[in-house]
Amino acid sequence: MRFNRWLIAGQVVWCLTLLVLPEHVVSQQLGSNDVVASASLPDAPEPQSPPAQSQSSSQSQPAAQTPETNSTANHKPPPQPKRILGIMPNYRAVSAGEIPPPPTPREAFMVATKNSFDYSAFVFVGVTSLLAEGSNAHSQLDKGVGGYWAYYWRGYLDKTDGNYWVDWVMPTVFHQDERYYAMGEGGIWKRGVYAASRELITPNSHGKNSFNASELLGRGVSQAISLAYYPSQTQTASAFGQKYAYAVGRDALTNVFREFWPDISQRLVHRHH
Repeated sequence: MRFNRWLIAGQVVWCLTLLVLPEHVVSQQLGSNDVVASASLPDAPEPQSPPAQSQSSSQSQPAAQTPETNSTANHKPPPQPKRILGIMPNYRAVSAGEIPPPPTPREAFMVATKNSFDYSAFVFVGVTSLLAEGSNAHSQLDKGVGGYWAYYWRGYLDKTDGNYWVDWVMPTVFHQDERYYAMGEGGIWKRGVYAASRELITPNSHGKNSFNASELLGRGVSQAISLAYYPSQTQTASAFGQKYAYAVGRDALTNVFREFWPDISQRLVHRHH
């Protein structure tokens, strides 16, 4: 009986050993597999800095583009000045390559006002009035100081009236931009034709080319009004046509002068230096 008890106890211990041993072995095997698996899996990639050669090439890239950038900057057309020859106002000109927003009616009014009441306007009218009085352009007007004043106030009224009609009233009505957009590049003939043709073509408020009704109708209305205060001999269709053609042609030549003046000024400055 005692032997049977020890035998039964030994069998119980053996069974418990058999139950425990596999779990321990399996867990150990699984642990070893985890180690192997973790050892076989690659680590998560870490941020790496680019090779020294790539950095140097990337850093040297802007330097390689610098000459081209400088070359482009050197060949950029010169900007339009606010005054030509330091006297003539140039507020209506836009430098080549620039596309500003369309002017508001208030801005157009200010341009017309600046052109009309700038000190150069009084000087310009004074010179033209002196030439007109000296050549006796209107024989019905007096000579001397009285005649000069008769030419002067009429000439100044012509200029001021035309500025407001062309620069403000008509552009506001037709939604047009009466500023001169310089070309700045190209041959002399091409740029000259372009500048003169701006009397017939001007951008509208959407930046599209349109028939320049503001210029042509504005000058026509201004010249028609002038018939009321000039001598009777000018109140004819022929005289009106001559004055109208002169006003439009003068504006076309002014645009041509605007187009080439920045280049002329730049060359004069370079020669001076």
